[in-house]
Amino acid sequence: MRIRSARTLPVAVAVAATMTGSLSWAPTASAQSTDPTPSSSTPSTPRNAAEAEIGGVAIRKKDPGGDVLAGASFTLFDSAGKEAASGKTDAQGQLAFKDLAPGVYRLKEISSGSTLHDTVDDQDIIVTPGTDTPLTIVDPFKAASVLLKAKHDKTGKLLAGSTVNIGSGDKTLLTLTTGSNGTDSGKLPINSRTGSDFWVKQVKAPEGYEIYKPSKAFKAKPGDPVTVTVTNAKTATTPPPTEKPTDKPTDKPSHRPTPGKPSKDEDTSTPSASGTPTSNETASSTAVPAPAGSLAHTGADATPWLIGGAGVLIAAGGGALFAACRRRTDNATDDGSTAS
Repeated sequence: MRIRSARTLPVAVAVAATMTGSLSWAPTASAQSTDPTPSSSTPSTPRNAAEAEIGGVAIRKKDPGGDVLAGASFTLFDSAGKEAASGKTDAQGQLAFKDLAPGVYRLKEISSGSTLHDTVDDQDIIVTPGTDTPLTIVDPFKAASVLLKAKHDKTGKLLAGSTVNIGSGDKTLLTLTTGSNGTDSGKLPINSRTGSDFWVKQVKAPEGYEIYKPSKAFKAKPGDPVTVTVTNAKTATTPPPTEKPTDKPTDKPSHRPTPGKPSKDEDTSTPSASGTPTSNETASSTAVPAPAGSLAHTGADATPWLIGGAGVLIAAGGGALFAACRRRTDNATDDGSTAS
């Protein structure tokens, strides 16, 4: 039995050794197989986490017509006002800011990169983790500068108080009123590279002037200075005279004394006791008094009066002389008869 046991011992040992070896190798193989796995996966995990914690901004720049704008400068500021990034758009009008911490940023356009375009106002941008925030910016065309002048249509003098409306189509875009220097200015929006069409119409004229009723049309390009002038005529304040003065004398009749009545300048004598009229009475009764107080006349209408008046005076004088001579003869006759 011992021999049998001896013979069977190596077999049992071999079996036990085989089982023992299989058990002892398993942990070693397991250790070797598990060691490389943590080493290969450990570096990738922190990198993915870092990428998930940052973000960015993707800018696309163009104008109202849809054309991309290259060379536009932008600066990005964080919430503390510190510059976080800056750059210019490329030939495709694109600009990207990377590796930004999530939060609110302030984007400022420094330059449009074009002589025809203006910059936009500052704006806030929210950066979210793991993404690039898309942003399309449209730069408007530069506004045209308009200078309004109101003038006197004859002298060219600048006038204050002229109010005009300036618009495009059926919409009024700007209202200007000239000041004490006769001018006013403003800005007009432009929506095309080649310019825009506008109209100007006066709605209130300067004081003392007539309103300019026609509407004027003009065109302005981006950034161009334009001068618009309206003219006004002086308002007529006094009506024209209805009658023109003439040099002809008036035909109003002058005051003339009635023939047979003594005038104010004639001497009237008292009748004698014998009832015989005196020489003065005889002259006054036959003579036509000269007109008194009348206005002077010129021309041929005064000649007949002068001739007639002279004739009457001559006749009256002759009659008076004849009467005086006769009276002396009668008196001499009477004196002679009395003396005898």
